[in-house]
Amino acid sequence: MLIRPATSADHDAIWRIIEPILRAGETYALPRDWDPETALTYWFAALHQVFVAESHGEVLGHYFLTHNQKGGGAHVANCGFMVSAIATGRGVAGAMCTHALQTAKSQGFRAMQFNFVVSTNARAVALWQRMGFETIGRLPGAFDHPRLGYVDALVMYKAL
Repeated sequence: MLIRPATSADHDAIWRIIEPILRAGETYALPRDWDPETALTYWFAALHQVFVAESHGEVLGHYFLTHNQKGGGAHVANCGFMVSAIATGRGVAGAMCTHALQTAKSQGFRAMQFNFVVSTNARAVALWQRMGFETIGRLPGAFDHPRLGYVDALVMYKAL
């Protein structure tokens, strides 16, 4: 698997991964009705470094790396990860997380924080825990899950 910086040529492949995740509305606190332009503008925001994970020329997942906050909080990284449904369970998210942690550390970040991990996203929670993230906060009922109603969101943190 190759993890590399994303280019504009990857937009269609990235949208094909983003769309079903947005439409399902189960793991990201983003509008479910975003169109491709709006979603890609968000994902490729000015301060986001975007990477794709590909195998044999096929994009299997992507993530962005950015500062969690500005100013005094700029030394803590933040990321957003998405994996294609056909690649789930194949180690793509773990490989991207390893890449993100290494990239963040090499850029001088001192920690990584995920601000809003939906507690019912068991695969993500388990992966982040395996990668050394600790749950440092719980936001009761902070996410309106389309099937389960209001569920908790977690704040997860790892020093680099």
